[in-house]
Amino acid sequence: MLVTRAAIRPGEDVLILGAGSGLSTAALQIAKLAGCTVFVTSSSDEKLQKAKALGADVLVNYKSMPWSKAVWELTGRRGVDVIVDHVGQATFKDSVRSLRKGGRVIVPGATTGPMLELDARYLFWRQLSVLGSTMASRREFDEVMKLVFMGRLKPIVDRVFPLEEARTAHEYLGRGEQFGKVVLAIS
Repeated sequence: MLVTRAAIRPGEDVLILGAGSGLSTAALQIAKLAGCTVFVTSSSDEKLQKAKALGADVLVNYKSMPWSKAVWELTGRRGVDVIVDHVGQATFKDSVRSLRKGGRVIVPGATTGPMLELDARYLFWRQLSVLGSTMASRREFDEVMKLVFMGRLKPIVDRVFPLEEARTAHEYLGRGEQFGKVVLAIS
């Protein structure tokens, strides 16, 4: 997603929305390995500190200030190069506004809804790219797994629930309490 689709490069600013998701914890580590400055957002100071421990450079608590305004100010009104927006409907409009000229927003999901608002003027005046992403190719998967086996990329697992407690696991996810993946285990 970040390396192939968004083509991140060393020195770029990458903003990852929702620091506590499993996707976000992986994206944070990959962006750091690629030499990027990583911005993360969360409404939880505890999650932001966990993200910092994983390597996040800039922490934005969107309960204190709207995240798009904070990012705009923190970048000197320039914006970031790449945004990982898996939140969707609730954040996409601000994601596009928070990109620098030539920036890319990558959309690997739509947690809050699939209908995205896009002001085309931002798209053409700033020459932005909107990129969708799903699963990796086999080659990309093998490359990521090499990083895992080398200890350079650490999958973050928040909790493991037995399969019989799938409903409880979904309720836990719905409350947004996790930092990392929630796993269902089959006995």
